[in-house]
Amino acid sequence: MAAPKGPTSRRVHLGRVLTKMREDRGERREDVAVALGFSPEKLWRVEKGRTGLPNPKDLRALLAHYGQDDPEVVESLLVIHRESVQEGWWTPYTPHLTKGMREYVGMESDAESIAAWQPSLVFGLFQTERYTRELLLSAKAVDETTTEFVDANVELRMERKAIITKDEPRKLWVIMAEDTLRSTIGSREVMDEQFEEIKRLAELDHITVQILPATSTGYRASQNFILLDMGEPLGRIVQADQPGGQASITDKKPDVGKYSRRFDALRASALAPNETPSFIDTVHRDLKRKLETS
Repeated sequence: MAAPKGPTSRRVHLGRVLTKMREDRGERREDVAVALGFSPEKLWRVEKGRTGLPNPKDLRALLAHYGQDDPEVVESLLVIHRESVQEGWWTPYTPHLTKGMREYVGMESDAESIAAWQPSLVFGLFQTERYTRELLLSAKAVDETTTEFVDANVELRMERKAIITKDEPRKLWVIMAEDTLRSTIGSREVMDEQFEEIKRLAELDHITVQILPATSTGYRASQNFILLDMGEPLGRIVQADQPGGQASITDKKPDVGKYSRRFDALRASALAPNETPSFIDTVHRDLKRKLETS
């Protein structure tokens, strides 16, 4: 039985396996929970991959209840369970993350490839340290966050960036609206550095960057989203930001299909990847002139 790489995706995979076992027997979650002395909420969280079973005896009890007594299957699931409850590298940052983002960071770390659309701000994994800090500081008073929150999230974002720059980097395809480049964050110097960073990353073989001009009459989505290809057995999932700063994650086929079609439409509407550097330079020159004359 193939298993995903990291603790978050292993937990999600195990939850799917247990859900299928229960559904194959035609049992309701509530009835299984009562039979085993669990709360329905606990079993729901396990099946959804939100949390792991702290005691392997609980997993054995679930498998026995579902009639699964194949030693190889039981042992393989116990191994997945054991690895699913390990702490991820991002665990120290979890107090500063929303619930949705805690799950997302773990899945992002395990993804084989990433495809993203960002209409308003520079895509997170492209951001420089100074850009990220200025962005968070600008919202500090409004969102009533702390300096500790800002520092932790800047550090986390730079750590996350390693998945596209270090050993065995993920394939990444990002489409950004022109507004992401024209929105000045921090200062001219911050934006100078940010423009150069996007162009640097766009030159890497495993990264593709497209820009959707404001003048494009093609399709554009107002909501940013990210498609993560987790490989087998998890497949593709989608993350989309929601009001209030929450991040929703789903693997439901209708949702994944909808966002996949959106990404394909955005890709067709955007400039070709080889036009990205010159377009960024044009925007950069425009902003310089405006800042010099203001």
